[in-house]
Amino acid sequence: MDDIKLAKVENVRMIDRYNTKNPTVGTLYLTATHLIFVEPDSNKETWILHMHVASIEKLPLSTTGSPLLIRCKTFLSVTFVIPKDSECHDVYTSLLKLFQPVSINKLYCFNYQPAKDDFPKNAGWDFFKLEAEFKHMLVPNENWTLCSMNESYELCDTYPRQIYVPKEATKLMLISSSRFRSKGRLPALTYLHNNKASICRCSQPLSGFSARCLEDEQMLEAIRKTNPNTDYMYVVDTRPRINAMANRAAGKGYENEAFYENIKFHFLGIENIHVQRASLQKVLEACEQKSPTMSAFLNALESSGWLKHIRSILDTSSFIANAVDKGVSVVVHCSDGWDRTAQVCSLAQLMLNPYYRTIKGFQALIEKDWLAFGHKFSERCGHIQTDAREVSPIFTQFLDCTWQLMSQRSESFEFNERFLLILHDHVHSCQFGTFVGNCEKDRLDLKLAERTFSLWGFMANHLNEYINPLYKPNVDESIKANLAPQCIKFWRGMYSRFESGIHPREPLGDLLLDSKEHCNSLEDHVQHLTKRIASFKNYISKSAKKLQDATSTTSKVSKETSSTEINDNKYNYDKKLSELSAADDDHPLKASNMSFANLSLNAEQSSPAQALPDELNSVAVDWKPMRNVTTCSCSTPFDQFSKKTHCWRCGDIFCERCIDKNVALPGHDSGKAVPVCRGCFRQMQKQSP
Repeated sequence: MDDIKLAKVENVRMIDRYNTKNPTVGTLYLTATHLIFVEPDSNKETWILHMHVASIEKLPLSTTGSPLLIRCKTFLSVTFVIPKDSECHDVYTSLLKLFQPVSINKLYCFNYQPAKDDFPKNAGWDFFKLEAEFKHMLVPNENWTLCSMNESYELCDTYPRQIYVPKEATKLMLISSSRFRSKGRLPALTYLHNNKASICRCSQPLSGFSARCLEDEQMLEAIRKTNPNTDYMYVVDTRPRINAMANRAAGKGYENEAFYENIKFHFLGIENIHVQRASLQKVLEACEQKSPTMSAFLNALESSGWLKHIRSILDTSSFIANAVDKGVSVVVHCSDGWDRTAQVCSLAQLMLNPYYRTIKGFQALIEKDWLAFGHKFSERCGHIQTDAREVSPIFTQFLDCTWQLMSQRSESFEFNERFLLILHDHVHSCQFGTFVGNCEKDRLDLKLAERTFSLWGFMANHLNEYINPLYKPNVDESIKANLAPQCIKFWRGMYSRFESGIHPREPLGDLLLDSKEHCNSLEDHVQHLTKRIASFKNYISKSAKKLQDATSTTSKVSKETSSTEINDNKYNYDKKLSELSAADDDHPLKASNMSFANLSLNAEQSSPAQALPDELNSVAVDWKPMRNVTTCSCSTPFDQFSKKTHCWRCGDIFCERCIDKNVALPGHDSGKAVPVCRGCFRQMQKQSP
């Protein structure tokens, strides 16, 4: 590749800030997609995807070489000390060209090919349809209808083609409201609760100090009338009041309660994208302190204001969820309606509806409220070279708020922390086309469904990794966030996940999930053995009945015949077996073809009688404990964020690369495909006829 000036550098030192006295020495490889550091002694590999790089900085020369500091969007921060300054410069200039392409068509997703045919290119692209998601809410209905005016994105090019509006909204009302709202983002339905209260989203009105639009006022009144429960509704402006006031000077602003009848207006004070970006930067600085004391870390975290922002988002979301739960409809907006509005609308639905707390439901929520309604992923995540002021951790905050809710109500969520981390990393990786582009129209113009793979298709093959073992479906219809300061936590698993020495050896969730899977395997095996035992019992009872009938017949024979009968076990067994072979009964011993004469021969040959030992040996009763396993059989070392996975056949522990096969085990009753290692998979392939 032309952008790579130097593909390999030896004797590179990787500095771990927790162990600066003993840096790791290895080889640095630069490929078209990754920066790879290989430690020859431990065989450990550190892979950095170019698209994950947030910044690259050349530090001043040292006595050991030229340091290169790389900070990643996954919150990995690593320093490579390269022996020669010229080599460091070559790596630096190559990475500058590779980590942030100029054109969107140069992104990783357009060249990515799975290592093997795990899933077809079209898998996942058809998992979610907007019409189907609204049908879950029983929309369209007598109050809400599908608007066809945006089929060609003429009404609003950052909205989905299918938008749902009040049935009594006229064409003039829709067009005029769109023109009166910033970026044409008119009020549209995003969620309808089972009590007819709704959440609608839009952007700020272009009201300035005194402008008004009668049709926009009628539009909001039409939304209020869809809910017969109350004679008012809330309009929530997620911005601080001072920000909204400043926007009035630019001809924008907020709804005037004197013009909009039957509304209650609320400012709820979430800061803008620039404040959030600066706040996250301070969090990273807090995490990167070289030898942090307790007070230094807590003071730095406090000065960042990050947890205050997280609480503010949860507070606004709780206000919306509580209003809807009480039967009051809410219209939500911020400035343009694609950042703070997306955060609070989706979190309110997460609190209200248990469907969105499942894996499929959470993915559907992202598709609807983030992708379809035009959150600017490519700009906010910095996928390509763009204005740095447009980059902001809006989606990261949404995931953080979700994690806060999970921490408080773990039994209410089907997915675990790893699920959120995978989502976060792939939003930035551009490995899949799912999050590329700034709106639905962008993704259609780029033909992403034809040209790239879907993240949902990839995740469908790894669902067992995302299951929360504590999940209890249908426990609570709605949940509430505890907003007490003590309950808003720093998410160590996200922002400090690459720091050694601060994580548990095995995450509790992994241990619980592993125990649950082991129990499932044993229960499935017991079910199979129970059925096998029942079949043996059935055969024995039938044989006993035949023997009883034969005995009653024999009793009529004369004593002379009885006295001369030979009591020969071999003779009686072979006679009984010949009767058995002629029978029509279905029993486990029928096809065994056994007799005393050929017993030794059958031990050498494969026969159906050997199915039972194969079934018994196909399921591992004992699984190897996770605690003392530090490396996989392929020599890959396990660390705090790599998942240890058991082979269900042999019970040994492997890394995710070595346990990529799923097959049904003969000893399981369900016939469900389960994870097995490559060795067991090959062995089973040999045994299968």
